[in-house]
Amino acid sequence: MSLEIYQRSLNNLDKDIAGLEKKKANLERKVAEESRKAASVSISKSASASTVSSKMREIERHQSEARKASVESAKIQEKIASKRAERLKVSLRLQKEQEKLSEKLRKEQNEVIDGIKKNYEKRIIDLEKVSLPIVVKPIQEGIQPTEYDVFISHASEDKKSFVDEFVQELRKLKLKVWYDTSELKWGDSLRQRLDEGLKRSRFGIAIISPNYIADGKYWTKEEFNALFQLESINGKILLPIWHNITKQEVMNFSPMVADKKAMTTAKMTSQEIAYELAKLLTK
Repeated sequence: MSLEIYQRSLNNLDKDIAGLEKKKANLERKVAEESRKAASVSISKSASASTVSSKMREIERHQSEARKASVESAKIQEKIASKRAERLKVSLRLQKEQEKLSEKLRKEQNEVIDGIKKNYEKRIIDLEKVSLPIVVKPIQEGIQPTEYDVFISHASEDKKSFVDEFVQELRKLKLKVWYDTSELKWGDSLRQRLDEGLKRSRFGIAIISPNYIADGKYWTKEEFNALFQLESINGKILLPIWHNITKQEVMNFSPMVADKKAMTTAKMTSQEIAYELAKLLTK
């Protein structure tokens, strides 16, 4: 049987049990009431024989009604016990079906995740076979090379909520930060300056948020792919920070990034994350 049928059976049994318990309660009240009436009948010593006989019949009538109600109550109690036993069996069957369904869903989910991982790993392999223009363009003559500790890849919508404050904390620790707000000048080539910042930075921090992975975010995806490309060549470079985002959302964006240890603004302040980066640079 399906889960729906089992659940419907449980609902019907609960309804039946509730109805029987109500009848049983009414019968128990009748037993008590008839017993009280029988006990309240009084016979005086001076009563005539006919009066005594009449009183005795009244007492017997009340006692008889009490006995009938008591017998009926006992029968209903047996029905309640039977219904409860049946409900227990149905409940156990429902539980087993739910466990089977949960196991089936878990297997299907794992198959989907495995498929996503395989597709993403193939994509990374394909990316490694080509040259990404964002990391291979030559440095413009006349620009003095600068060594940065970290490149900040972020969505502009997250500047006020986190990124600006985080960069300030990094600079308080005397770290050299490539940050578009301070590095880009009027008239600069955005792609060329991003090339330089990426190639001259020891680490790249990707502040992954709903804004960062939103559809149409061309530059954040270009920076992210470039950081992944550099990491595949030079080793550990990409450092993720999760900002206002869930693990499932990160998993949907990139299972491989979801598997990397990340800092999260949900549990750490910008100052605490900055200190973690400073410790890493020291090592």
